[in-house]
Amino acid sequence: MSSVLQPAATDPHPPTAAKYRPVSSHLAIAPPVSVVIPAMNEAENLPYVFKTLPDWIHEVVLVDGNSTDDTVEVARGLWPDVKVVEQRGKGKGDALITGFQACTGDIIVMVDADGSADGNEIVSYVSALVSGADFAKGSRFANGGGTDDMTFIRKLGNWALCTAVNRKFGARYTDLCYGYNAFWRHCLDKIDLDCTGFEVETLMNIRVVKAGLKVQEIPSHEYLRIHGTSNLRAVRDGLRVLRVILQERSNRRALRRRSSRSPMPAAVRGEVS
Repeated sequence: MSSVLQPAATDPHPPTAAKYRPVSSHLAIAPPVSVVIPAMNEAENLPYVFKTLPDWIHEVVLVDGNSTDDTVEVARGLWPDVKVVEQRGKGKGDALITGFQACTGDIIVMVDADGSADGNEIVSYVSALVSGADFAKGSRFANGGGTDDMTFIRKLGNWALCTAVNRKFGARYTDLCYGYNAFWRHCLDKIDLDCTGFEVETLMNIRVVKAGLKVQEIPSHEYLRIHGTSNLRAVRDGLRVLRVILQERSNRRALRRRSSRSPMPAAVRGEVS
């Protein structure tokens, strides 16, 4: 399966009446919500992940990265209607792209499978989207957020990379390398994801800004991974994130140069042929 995300299909004949789902004591929504969970050997953690997922979710899409444990069986036991998709490539970016392609909901939420994210926060993400945001970005460093799982070095690296993105692309992020996000499915047409690793989250954050999408940060608390060890490597993955930032900046400059060199159409110059 390709790691390049294709434009999302749109329904030319949307339903005239929608079923509203209560998501809190003061909010009901019509858009169906898909939750994408990339997982590889996370059987022990999935009970904690699924326990916090709201029951009003339209679908859960589990992307299995060729697990050798009981990840798929556990997921089906916890959520009988779970949609299991086999990941043919490698890397978190490839897994997320695979999951996005399988979603049928209008809203997509990204959740890690290690138990570090609280599914009860999904209502805050969805509330932001139905209130007008295009992309609801989780932040561990916004007022009300927090993390139990970052060393000083990782915090410093995240701050430096976040500062670079804010300065280079005019963003106002307080957090950069965090995988708990939500967005309207139509945003996929504008951000054209094409990477396979952990840097996919940074790529998304940059491209939503470049596309002019409305972003709202959501305070989020990151908990410790419950079982197992993370595949994240601070130096290696930090360098991959930096490479994405530099590539996106270079692409932006190249686009500006091409735009400035392109001849102005005669109609714009006021000429008549």
